[in-house]
Amino acid sequence: MTKPLALLFYEQLLPGSQLINKLQDLGYRAQVVQDADLLADAAEREKPMVIVSDLRVRRGDILKSIRQIKSGPETGHIPVLGFHSDLSASFLETAKQAGVTLVAGDTFIPEQLAQLLEQVLHLD
Repeated sequence: MTKPLALLFYEQLLPGSQLINKLQDLGYRAQVVQDADLLADAAEREKPMVIVSDLRVRRGDILKSIRQIKSGPETGHIPVLGFHSDLSASFLETAKQAGVTLVAGDTFIPEQLAQLLEQVLHLD
């Protein structure tokens, strides 16, 4: 049986590298996308079960890529688990409007990944 695919985008080594190992421990194939602007193309091509994305980026526009994913007929259903250090109400609303399914704090995501994935995979 094929393991489900999780696309992972991150710029910060931590927690990004930890998430690769954690996803693999949870039974996912983890494929890293290294450019925020290429995430939508990768999602359309690879058809992942979930996208896990750093929302704090220096290069590219990750929220634009997520909007593109969520508006695509082939990718709009894919849940997006985002992580960021800013969990203010205004940032959370901006992320939600872009199509991020759930935002977690970047310091907590590695240890809570299993629960967070279960949550995003069972939301509408």
